Amino acid sequence: MLRVLLLLAALFGFTGVGLGAFAAHGLKGQLSVEYLAVFQTGVHYQMLHALALLALAALWQRLGGRLLTAAGVCFCVGILLFSGSLYALTLSGISALGMITPVGGLTFLAGWFCLGLAAWRLPACAG
Repeated sequence: MLRVLLLLAALFGFTGVGLGAFAAHGLKGQLSVEYLAVFQTGVHYQMLHALALLALAALWQRLGGRLLTAAGVCFCVGILLFSGSLYALTLSGISALGMITPVGGLTFLAGWFCLGLAAWRLPACAG
């Protein structure tokens, strides 16, 4: 699981930087200011959760457990649904894709909840 979390953190971080550069340089004159901001929101959340996956990998190596694994899965699914739907919406102009975005947001919240629950269940002497 450690390797998977690290690889996913690297993948989402790498693609987040690439998509951010693409938006700043390739989409600047192609999208409206509003759609460019929506695309950048997707990049922002992708990068935040790529870093969260990196931190989660460090925690998982030390503590392991199903809740940390679930948090990682939720963060990955959240990136795909939340950020992915924002990218698809802005590039295609199909506004119905925006209905997927809140599901991704809820998935992010579920991941943070799993992480918090894992922390709550730690014994008092764990750190």
